Amino acid sequence: MSGSPPVVLRLVASAYCVAEKAGAIVRNVLHSGELGIVEKTGANDLQTLADRLAQQSICASLSKRFPKVTIIGEEDLPSEEVKEDMIENGQAEEIFQKTCPAELSDLKEEELVVWVDPLDGTKEYTEASKSLHPQTQPLVLLTRSGTSQLHTAALYMGLLDNVTVLIGIAHRGKAIAGVINQPFYNYQMGADAVLGRTIWGMPGLGAFGFELKEVPGGRRVVTTTRSHSNKLVTSCVDAMEPHEVVRVGGAGNKIIQLIEGRASAYVFASPGCKKWDTCAPEAILHAVGGKLTDVHGNPYHYDADVKHMNSAGVLATLRNHEYYTSRVPRSVLEALH
Repeated sequence: MSGSPPVVLRLVASAYCVAEKAGAIVRNVLHSGELGIVEKTGANDLQTLADRLAQQSICASLSKRFPKVTIIGEEDLPSEEVKEDMIENGQAEEIFQKTCPAELSDLKEEELVVWVDPLDGTKEYTEASKSLHPQTQPLVLLTRSGTSQLHTAALYMGLLDNVTVLIGIAHRGKAIAGVINQPFYNYQMGADAVLGRTIWGMPGLGAFGFELKEVPGGRRVVTTTRSHSNKLVTSCVDAMEPHEVVRVGGAGNKIIQLIEGRASAYVFASPGCKKWDTCAPEAILHAVGGKLTDVHGNPYHYDADVKHMNSAGVLATLRNHEYYTSRVPRSVLEALH
């Protein structure tokens, strides 16, 4: 690529490295055992030190390099100076080898909106931490390239798989790029495994960092919430006539279930998800031909001034989106305007 790469590619290349640093912060806080948990709206809506530090790092790092980009983070944090060692200046050079979609190549910084969820799956993160006993068996999770040693109890229900860092990029309301870091990916490979991976994608360019798979045999496997269920959610899942239901945490993790062939639809018929939960996953899903809408089949918009709540739920699929939207019960449609 001759000349300077387009702004959007440079932003994605930075977000890739920034997400990896945030993932290391998430691992380090878990290692410390000092999670600093705060209830925001209740026991199922938590904030930890990892949420706070990761968001500070992400927002400060991206703002430094792209001062005109609008950045919206999940956590409502006071303005304060971020230490230099929290700033990530790297860029993923391999992204510059890709050809930017023509329609995105001339975008300007001030036209872009970044949606940040510094730790998606906080509830699962805190639950997993309770089963860790670093005083009896050390846990080392310092950097992506460092040694990893997990106490076996930390693998309780695989909750650490649910945790992701999400950075989504939008233009004129559309999700045009996304980065997902899984801080604890590869934990099951043993004490010498390298932890963490980063997935990224842009519609029109493709998605990278994973192997795209579909649920075999045409089976309907629905993934949905493990901790925010209610009557509407249950009735909507049942209406899909699934062969199997997979209940896991984190919106980012559920989209990973779709693109890696462990689920065929993500169904969440309830308010609760926010724009920072769905922007990055939607961009990656769209990059491989999937679709994310509300339960009515309408797209969400990611302009800087939209309301943060995805009030009409989430319905995401890799294939056959129309089937799933057609199965949503009228009672759900009426309840979720």
